[in-house]
Amino acid sequence: MNLKGFYHLIKEIEMTVKTTKQLQKVAMISLVAGLIGLTGCATTGDRDKLQAQIDSVSAEASAARAEAAEAKAMAAEAVSIANEANATSAETEMKIDRMFKKAMYK
Repeated sequence: MNLKGFYHLIKEIEMTVKTTKQLQKVAMISLVAGLIGLTGCATTGDRDKLQAQIDSVSAEASAARAEAAEAKAMAAEAVSIANEANATSAETEMKIDRMFKKAMYK
């Protein structure tokens, strides 16, 4: 076999591979189309059920956002109260130190 014959054989193999891949694609598309045809379209009832589920999930998400906002507000209030308590504690500690020092000088 000469070089031209070998080159021609390689080209035929490449064409066969391309044709096989194209046939596989067509077969896959046909299979998918057949499955879609067998299952049919969604009915109005199916669509309504799906919409009801979407609405339910949306309502639950809104409720969760509201609860999260409430929790965030409560946490901010707790931080504020803690800061006030810390400030009061520091003031009380300073007063006790002054009273102790006063008592020590007497």
